[in-house]
Amino acid sequence: MNRTLDLFEKACLAAIVALAIAWILDLPQLVNVSLAETEWLGPLIGISVAAALLRAPYVASRRWIDALLGLIAIGAWVWMSINQNAWFLDIEGVTAAKLVPGLMALVLLIEAMRKHAGLPITILVWVLFVYGLFGHLVPGPFQAAYQSPGDFLFYLYADGNAVPGRVLTIVATLVLAFIVLGRVMQVSGAIAFFTDLAMSVMGSRRGGPAKVAIVASSIFGSINGTAVGNIMSTGIVTIPLMKKSGFKPEFAAAIEAVASNGGQFAPPVMGATAFLIADFLQVPYSEVVLAALVPALLYYICLFLQVDSIAARFGLHGLPKSELPRMRPLLRRGWVFLLPLVVLVFLLFVMRFDPAWSALVAALALVILSVIRERRLPPLEDLRAMALGTGEGMLPLLMIAGGAGVVIGVMNSTGLGFSLSLVLTQIGGEAGLFVMLLLTAAISIVLGMGMPTTAIYVVLYVVLVPALIEMGISPMGAHLFIFYFGLLSFLTPPVAVASYVAAGLAGAGMWSTSWEGVKLAAMAYLVPILWCYNPALLLDGSWPAIVYAIATTLVAAALMARGMRGRRRRRSYAVLRRLAFLIGAIFVGGSTVWFGQVSLVNLAVIVAGIGFLVVYGRVTRPGA
Repeated sequence: MNRTLDLFEKACLAAIVALAIAWILDLPQLVNVSLAETEWLGPLIGISVAAALLRAPYVASRRWIDALLGLIAIGAWVWMSINQNAWFLDIEGVTAAKLVPGLMALVLLIEAMRKHAGLPITILVWVLFVYGLFGHLVPGPFQAAYQSPGDFLFYLYADGNAVPGRVLTIVATLVLAFIVLGRVMQVSGAIAFFTDLAMSVMGSRRGGPAKVAIVASSIFGSINGTAVGNIMSTGIVTIPLMKKSGFKPEFAAAIEAVASNGGQFAPPVMGATAFLIADFLQVPYSEVVLAALVPALLYYICLFLQVDSIAARFGLHGLPKSELPRMRPLLRRGWVFLLPLVVLVFLLFVMRFDPAWSALVAALALVILSVIRERRLPPLEDLRAMALGTGEGMLPLLMIAGGAGVVIGVMNSTGLGFSLSLVLTQIGGEAGLFVMLLLTAAISIVLGMGMPTTAIYVVLYVVLVPALIEMGISPMGAHLFIFYFGLLSFLTPPVAVASYVAAGLAGAGMWSTSWEGVKLAAMAYLVPILWCYNPALLLDGSWPAIVYAIATTLVAAALMARGMRGRRRRRSYAVLRRLAFLIGAIFVGGSTVWFGQVSLVNLAVIVAGIGFLVVYGRVTRPGA
């Protein structure tokens, strides 16, 4: 029995990957089979739910219960796929043939999501589900439009604006393609190569292992797309190295957490959510990447400068060059890992091909180059493990995407999204844009606590983006604003998931690691507010405006980094000096807001900020 169930589970995991790749490569059209998006999604959802239930059984010795529920889920979702076109043309209304399988499909989907994505997102989905049924009884501005329970359930089950909709499609195509690329890189040794490359370049410098963590985690995190997964992949190497070189455990953990979290908004890939932003905005993916480029650079520059300041304060040196990989032999051995990334960037930004197709081509290029280098085909066991690993890694994301479909469906069908946006817009109109931004940032962090990245963005997109746009913020700025602050929930106490995972690896205190993480990511709390007032930070404006915006925020990042890492001696003048740096960072960073985007006053502010750094900002000896 257990062997049969194991085979069923593996078949489901492999089928997820096969169905997704077939859709990306447009194989149904090649064999003259016409399928709508929702018709393809039905079997994919059902198989994913079955695999998710089997991967986390209620009782390990009675997995047949989960298998039975999985078969019911497959049947219910395939039933939707087979009948969907006919259902939307008939006049019978919601019958038992629609309602019973729809209810089973939705309940099993949410339960599978609970098993793999945790309670916070599950509770939110159930609360909204209940609101969709009884929201018409709620008094005041949040009263929902009435719809019969049958119509509501059928909408969530079968409409392309609910569960079988765009969010699930993007996760099952774009996200899966990049997970395939990440798996191929991991199996082929590309991740180890990039870590060694960062070690060769940065390892011997002051605080070298921490700088290696920044470079390696930003590269892998951009492709991996999850902070926790990134920490578990690169942190197991970088955190012990940082501790060995003299970094305190809480510093080592915080540096890895902040560097890994930043990978999700670091070009050129930016994890999964960037593709959702491009789809919701209906713009090319390259526009999202270009808009995120400067904020990501500022994030890592501020982090890098703080790490350098920490190393200087504590007199921490890099690793001996004799212990580091040598550059030339490393490149001679690992050049094959660079070419696929060049192929990916070329296809995405020069040829502007479909991102999912581009990622699969890059993965195939890496496989071919690895075969040429190794002069042998990859073992069948490795290919099987890669396929099953990809399917397993997709389960939480697919369940979250299904839950996000429920959220979007409830918001659309009840009008709750419009009501929330209206209330927030009224608050913004009375209290002003700055208060509105602070409120939105706080909501983004609170709602994001404990939720996966994709779920955070989708929920915040429905609730907050319309209100921000109504207040005059550009659509790109609004989407990136909630994206950034949603991700900052991974670092912000009390539920700082990334910091807690890294602290566990480092053997550090949870709260001390979280606090250090907040300080290291300080620039990320400031920059989104700045680009709402000055979109030139997102490369949206004239060249002079863009140059002034970048220059002022670069100086502000340096001031912020120095202010966050003051003297070790607890003297009043040292505290005042740190405060002066922080006030200076805010003043310089916001100068294009207060004095105009293009102004000679900005130039004077930049010069003054640089002068302040030169005179008071150097850290050249331990204790300074």
